[in-house]
Amino acid sequence: MRKLASIRKVDGIIPHDNADTLEIAAVGGWQVVVKKDSFKTGDLVCFYEVDSFLPIKPEYEFLRKGCFKKMPDGSEGFRLKTIKLRGVLSQGLILPLSVIPPTIAVGEGDDVTELLGITKYEKPIPAELNGEVLGAMPGFVPKTDEERIQNLDPSLCAGKTLFATEKLDGTSATFYLKGGAKGTLSVCGRNWEYKETENNTYWRAARQYELETKLKLLDRNIALQGELIGHGIQGNYYRLAKIEVYFF
Repeated sequence: MRKLASIRKVDGIIPHDNADTLEIAAVGGWQVVVKKDSFKTGDLVCFYEVDSFLPIKPEYEFLRKGCFKKMPDGSEGFRLKTIKLRGVLSQGLILPLSVIPPTIAVGEGDDVTELLGITKYEKPIPAELNGEVLGAMPGFVPKTDEERIQNLDPSLCAGKTLFATEKLDGTSATFYLKGGAKGTLSVCGRNWEYKETENNTYWRAARQYELETKLKLLDRNIALQGELIGHGIQGNYYRLAKIEVYFF
């Protein structure tokens, strides 16, 4: 799982060409716009990645104007996302180690996500995706949560051929068959397994692609995971007339 909040070292400070009171701090493969003279190269800091959902605490109140979110379940917090500050990309948030309780010792690389009450921000599920829940997504099917490339050691890519792919703006979908040819298809979103109903979008996609019939031909336990995109999902960025699934 991703370290949404971790102890990191500032690798460098770069001037901001469009603001005298701002600078750009480099942390690994990330860059964060910060107040000038707040940090220096080599400082240990608490780094919060984009997609972090920060709890309501005094130390985060300065984020309220641009980051406050109230979720459908009533929970509130501050969502971090990639933004531009005076024309420069800023990815995440850097705060001094004073945000860590003084009784807790930390070192570079430590994961402090749980300690600080940070969770991953998940966009509310569109109404048409909601359905009757059978239970949590089963533990024998892994959730999709790939590491951000900014956190990877560049040396891992040395001498390798790389392929750029697009992260589609939709919602995670899992279709699994347990029991081979005699089994039955099950359908999940990112966190929940859904009962088959006529209006559930996950199940409509499963029937549209005849997934149960096709997977039974393999006569094995198998799960397919992909991104569900199209009408009614995340604003339908791709302007599709119907639901589509892209498997990865």
